[in-house]
Amino acid sequence: MKRIVENKHPLAIRWFHWINFPVLAIMIWSGLLIYWAWHPYKIQIGSFVLIEFFPQWFFKALKLPRRLAEGMAWHFVFQWLFIINGILYVAYTAISGEWRYLLPKRSSFREAWQVVLHDLGIRKTPLPVEKYNAAQRIAYSAIIVMGLGSFLTGLAIYKPTQVWWLTGLFGGYEMARLIHFALTIGYVLFFVVHIAQVIKAGWNNFRSMVAGFDVVDEAAPSPAPVSPPPTITD
Repeated sequence: MKRIVENKHPLAIRWFHWINFPVLAIMIWSGLLIYWAWHPYKIQIGSFVLIEFFPQWFFKALKLPRRLAEGMAWHFVFQWLFIINGILYVAYTAISGEWRYLLPKRSSFREAWQVVLHDLGIRKTPLPVEKYNAAQRIAYSAIIVMGLGSFLTGLAIYKPTQVWWLTGLFGGYEMARLIHFALTIGYVLFFVVHIAQVIKAGWNNFRSMVAGFDVVDEAAPSPAPVSPPPTITD
């Protein structure tokens, strides 16, 4: 027997989610256009480069080179959609009480490790049933802090003269740009893990974020036992 569970995700949460997804994707894409103009970041040991963010062939393959002005135009327009959507989302969760499901609890950091072990198939015992598990609470709260960090560091490198005090707070222009870049890498990692979790959870979970309801399988009630007929003896 199947039962529909309404309002698993409120309409406002679904709208904020689906607006933010393409906006953030455009912000990352346009950020790459800007980053191509000066892309010094890499991880290396001595003279040996382990990871280069990003090699020249990456920009050429995606046709990113020599589009700095275009990247800045897209980035500065969509930053306002990103900021407004984020402010409205935080305001809604605060007013509606949804924050109770999203903010980490005191035990969340300890329990998050159990969630990781469960997702990797190491922990076999089922997790507690709740709207968002401990790892999700931490991730969804962290993404809000990251959004604020992106806004502030972006402002610090966009207007370093006008908001010199903010640029200085982040350790200067180059450090603010590095933090801004690191946050972008964090969004990409969040995307990858988030999409993997959606695929693992299945169609029902994806539908709940689109339509707002969930379909739950319930075991049909067992029929009442039938007593055997009485034995008749002479």
